[in-house]
Amino acid sequence: MSNPPLHVVILAAGKGSRMRSKLPKVLHQIAGKTLVEHVIDSALELKPAKIHIVVGHAKEQVIDSLAHHSQLNCLEFIVQEQQLGTGHAVSQALPAIPEQANVLMLTADVPLIRAATLQRMTDSMQAHTLTVLTAIVQNPFGLGRITRDSTQAVSGIVEEKDASSSQKKITEINSGIICARRHELGSWLQQVGNSNNQQEYYLTDVVGLAYEAGDPITTLQPEANHEVDGINSRSQLATVERAFQWQQAQQLMDAGVTIVDPSRVDIRGDVSIGEDTIIDVNVVIQGPTTIGSDCTIAPNCVISQSVIDDNVSIHSHSVIESTKIKSQTQVGPFARLRPGTVLEAGVKIGNFVETKNAQISNGAKVNHLSYVGDASVGAKTNIGAGVITCNYDGANKHRTEIGDNVFVGSDCQLIAPIKIADGATIGAGSTVTTNVSENALAISRSKQREINGWQRPVKEKKQ
Repeated sequence: MSNPPLHVVILAAGKGSRMRSKLPKVLHQIAGKTLVEHVIDSALELKPAKIHIVVGHAKEQVIDSLAHHSQLNCLEFIVQEQQLGTGHAVSQALPAIPEQANVLMLTADVPLIRAATLQRMTDSMQAHTLTVLTAIVQNPFGLGRITRDSTQAVSGIVEEKDASSSQKKITEINSGIICARRHELGSWLQQVGNSNNQQEYYLTDVVGLAYEAGDPITTLQPEANHEVDGINSRSQLATVERAFQWQQAQQLMDAGVTIVDPSRVDIRGDVSIGEDTIIDVNVVIQGPTTIGSDCTIAPNCVISQSVIDDNVSIHSHSVIESTKIKSQTQVGPFARLRPGTVLEAGVKIGNFVETKNAQISNGAKVNHLSYVGDASVGAKTNIGAGVITCNYDGANKHRTEIGDNVFVGSDCQLIAPIKIADGATIGAGSTVTTNVSENALAISRSKQREINGWQRPVKEKKQ
């Protein structure tokens, strides 16, 4: 007998008023990805037949935020026009789910739930009609409590605002994640009322109804409690962010990466780092980014959407965006590599250098205080301090082409469009406006003169 199809319902209709934000709670981010996307991506690993996302508050924003999701065809949006509780929200999705399916119910504000934990829950449905993910916590304040009978069988879930003083002492809490058989779930939800302090239809009431009907219920717990940490405030958002970052850092360290202080590194998105690379403190890496082996990333660097080969050194306070860097290259400190930059092997980019849409060939050097934009720089060329490629004429961008073995002296302005041939030399302080021939010296300076007896200005004495 084949397994029943799996349908996932993600509750994403709430406002999240405690976030004190114009942005819907589920669109706040952990590691550069919205809370709801984290939950969707974990659910997708189970290969469900469909994911039904229940939206309500700011529904257009939530739907638009997922318009470019890679698995959009698996998503269906259900509108809960009135936010009448979690039970009401799930009931809005049920008509789109076939009777023979299993239904996994998730909340969009619990972003660290692992696919492996969800898989255990769906597997348990072979022997049960209802599975509840619970956790034992030291401080259960504000969370629904799991009640059990004298045989320790689950008898229900009671919310904090409806709990008695003795029930509030229970430390086993409801995570908000439940899996049930579609047929029985529909029957239970029809019986759920709103006779509670919130006057809402609680999804959690289905547990008590299942118990009264004698339906088999089981509970499971995650490997780590942070998997079920929910987010209702900025403080909780920060706590979950750090938990996720520690998890990311641990995976990288297990793969052979040295992270000097895992509490001071942020990994956002799809990031791959090779063995024996060293990541120092206060580094932010945003994916998709690939960093090779035996690299060093010094403190306070930001790297996003870039590819860095093996044996590259990124010195402190460098910002690298949409850049390709080949092996044996050095960057920084205080360098800024903007989109379209390609550094071939053995290139040296020094302090306070900025590049943009620049291709710099093997062994070239741009060491100090220079801007190289919309340009190509040949192999073993040296760009002196304070050199600027003047690529913008006020209306259009133009390109500078510099050949191999060129020496550009300090404080030069290269007015694009311009070509400087192989072996040319540009004298320091020159403003170059026309092409320079191979092996030629180009220099443009006004003649130096002296004025004898020059009197410097002096400050006027106050009256």
